[in-house]
Amino acid sequence: MGFMQEFECEAHKLGIPVTTRHNEVAPNQFEVAPVFEEANLANDHNLLLMDLLERVAQRHDFRVLVHEKPFAGLNGSGKHNNWSLGTNTGVNLLKPGTNPKTNLRFLTFFVNTIAAIHKHADVLRAAIASAGNDHRLGANEAPPAIISAFIGSKLTELLDAVEANVSAGKMSPDEKTAVKLEIGRIPEVLLDNTDRNRTSPFAFTGNKFEFRAVGSAANCALPMTVLNTIMTEQLVDFKNAVDGRIAKGDKKDEALLKEIQKLIKQSKSIRFEGNGYGQEWVDEAAKRGLSNLLDTPSALAVWERKETIALFEGLGILSAEEMAARTEVELENYVMKLQIEARVLGDMVTNQVLPAVMDYQSDLLANIQGFMDVYGDDTAEGMTRAQRGILGGNFRRALRYILCPGDVALGTFQNQRNGRTPRKGQGLCRHREAANGRPPRAS
Repeated sequence: MGFMQEFECEAHKLGIPVTTRHNEVAPNQFEVAPVFEEANLANDHNLLLMDLLERVAQRHDFRVLVHEKPFAGLNGSGKHNNWSLGTNTGVNLLKPGTNPKTNLRFLTFFVNTIAAIHKHADVLRAAIASAGNDHRLGANEAPPAIISAFIGSKLTELLDAVEANVSAGKMSPDEKTAVKLEIGRIPEVLLDNTDRNRTSPFAFTGNKFEFRAVGSAANCALPMTVLNTIMTEQLVDFKNAVDGRIAKGDKKDEALLKEIQKLIKQSKSIRFEGNGYGQEWVDEAAKRGLSNLLDTPSALAVWERKETIALFEGLGILSAEEMAARTEVELENYVMKLQIEARVLGDMVTNQVLPAVMDYQSDLLANIQGFMDVYGDDTAEGMTRAQRGILGGNFRRALRYILCPGDVALGTFQNQRNGRTPRKGQGLCRHREAANGRPPRAS
């Protein structure tokens, strides 16, 4: 607690508006959340927080692990990027309104966001690729590597209604009124009725989308840049399409509704409301034609696609040369991290594991030799089966003898003393017999 309190005080001194602190699932795992800010400032503050965490932790004799999956079997760590769009006057364009007009605006940006994710899901996956995140994605506490969007039952019903009720031809006044009434029913309590689905990588949470697949060691600038880029392209295309309909004689609201309906149909496959951790979703995603890029090299290859280069070049964000350079740096970083981890593992095995194993082997050999010196070779053979099993790598059999050394040793010793050859399985312990459903033998 002392560490967390000092960290929060230091954060406020730097102007970082941290507000939330709570324990997470893994031992000594904590979460911190700031107040929302503009994306550039929020990302700068996020990077400052990472540095601040390490410096404050050292003053308390702690070390902060920002690796996405430092321990097998324990929950990993990630960053939840809450993303929305706003006007220069502070209007949140992803916040449902109180009347059909403001809700039509909300629906426009909401559906366009889903359409952008559907069209460029692989680019978004490439933006979160890293060696550490490969271990985390889909690991039962993190979103899967398959990019999908969760919007909740209320908004699913709304989109289904818009898809069904917007007619192909010219809409009558009654049809327009029916659709607007449906849109006008978007409840204000949507903020409380939406997402509790923690298995989705991209979930709508009332007035924003939450991108949950970003790794804990990542710089959030790239995922946010990708989100803004694909949304920009989508909105430009949407405006051109609406303008084209208006030029052909459609009214503005009718043109908007028809284009929204078109996007709802096109992007339906990216929407998923179920459990993202199950194999059922992997199978279903394959049927829908969604990508499942399981590792960083596969994901980084997306940057080299012609359509990805055209996306960034067309909007003047990155040139082909800049994208190639970034891809090379990311691949080098990936290879370097794997090499470091492999070399550390090799060093640990060579300098810590193998010496301990050889010391234990020597102890086992000395123990076996001691039994042979006291009881003779034939008797000692049965009495040291556990030790011999370990030396020979038969750990399952050795464990049986370790659990029941008295039964095994006594049965073998008595047979040898009576001049009888031990039968196969002689001296099986009571635990094994009970496990097999037979009552233990009488003493």
